[in-house]
Amino acid sequence: MNYPILQFGTGRFLQAHADLFISQALAQGQALGGIAVVQSTDSPQSSARAAALAHGYRVELRGMQQGQRIEETVQVNAVQAVWHARHGWARLREAMAGSVQVIISNTADTGFLLDARDTAALLQTPDATPFAYPAKLVVLLYQRWQQQPEAPLTIYPCELVSRNGDVLRTLVCTLATEWNAPPLFVHYLREHCVWVNSLVDRIVSSPLEPAGAVAEPYALWAVERQPRMVLPCTHPALIVTDQLAAYEQRKLWLLNLGHTFLAECWQQLGSLADMTVVQAMHTPTLRTPLEAVWADEVLPVFDAEGTGAEARSYLEELRDRLLNPFLEHRLADIAKNHGEKKQRRIAPVVQRAAELQLPLAQTQLRNALAVV
Repeated sequence: MNYPILQFGTGRFLQAHADLFISQALAQGQALGGIAVVQSTDSPQSSARAAALAHGYRVELRGMQQGQRIEETVQVNAVQAVWHARHGWARLREAMAGSVQVIISNTADTGFLLDARDTAALLQTPDATPFAYPAKLVVLLYQRWQQQPEAPLTIYPCELVSRNGDVLRTLVCTLATEWNAPPLFVHYLREHCVWVNSLVDRIVSSPLEPAGAVAEPYALWAVERQPRMVLPCTHPALIVTDQLAAYEQRKLWLLNLGHTFLAECWQQLGSLADMTVVQAMHTPTLRTPLEAVWADEVLPVFDAEGTGAEARSYLEELRDRLLNPFLEHRLADIAKNHGEKKQRRIAPVVQRAAELQLPLAQTQLRNALAVV
C-alpha cells in the first residue's frame, strides 16, 4: 500500500493537529491519502502509543469557541501505518523512494539537533539507521534523488522554530555538504525539495491512553505559500498565507511568551506542583504579573510596529483559551526546557523593544531572562 504522507513524530500534538485535519479531509475526499508514521524512540509508552495509532484513536475537543461550549469527540483514522525508525528502516527507505509526496514532522524541542554518531559513512551504508532527524532526512532524500529526482516532495516542519522550513533545509544541506555528498544532490535538496515555513497553534493539554489527546477547539496551521508546494489536505484550519511572520509573531509573543512567563512565576513562587494553566489564570499572584507583561511590555511593541489592533484581537481570544476549564495543561509540562524557551519566546520581545527605543524598561521580562 502506498502512503503519500510520511510523518516523523508520534506525540499527542500531531495526533490532535495535522493527523486530525488529514483524517477529516480524507472523509471529504480532500487529502492526499493516508499517513505512515515513523517512531524513533524505544520506550514502552512510545511503543504502545505507536502500535495504537494505526487502529484509530479519539481526540476530545473541549472548550469555548465564539461563546459556544464545545465538548466533541473526533475519531482520527488518518494514520494507516507505523514504522520504527530502526526496525523498519528498510520499509521506510522503500516508501521514500516511491510514493511519498509530503513529509510532516514535530520532533519536539531537540529534534533539529545533530548527533555525532551520524557520519558520512551513512551515505554508503544506507541500511544503517541514522540517529538524528536531519541525518535521517539526508539519507532518505539521497536515495530519493538517486531513484526519483523529478518526483515532487514537500517538507512541513511543525517544530516551533522561526522559519522552520528554512532552518531545516540549511541543516540538511550543510550536513550533506559536510558528508561530501555530490553537489548535484545538494542542489536537489536546496532547489527541488520544497521546504515550507509553517506555524502550528493548538493547545493539546493531555494524552489519552494508549493514543489520542485532549485539545482545545481552536486550531491553526499556517503555511507560507511557495511555488510547487504540495498540500497534505484541504482543511479550514490549514491556511496558506503570504504573511506567515505576522501569525508567528502573535503566537510566539502572546501565547508562548504567556505560557513561559506563567511557568517562570510559578517556579519563583513555589506554587502547587501540579498546577494547571487555568488554575494559574485564576490565581492573582500569577495572572496579575502576566496581564501586566502583556499590557506594559508586549502590546507596546506591537503598537510601535503598527499591528496593535491585530494583537489585541488575538489576545482577547487567547484569554478564553487559557481560561478553558476543560484542559489540564500543567505548568510543569510547559516548564520543560525552560531556559531555552525563555530565549526563544521572551528574548526577542526585549530585543525588539530596544531596537524600537521604547521608553518602557521591559523590567519583568528582563528579570525573567536573568534567572538561570
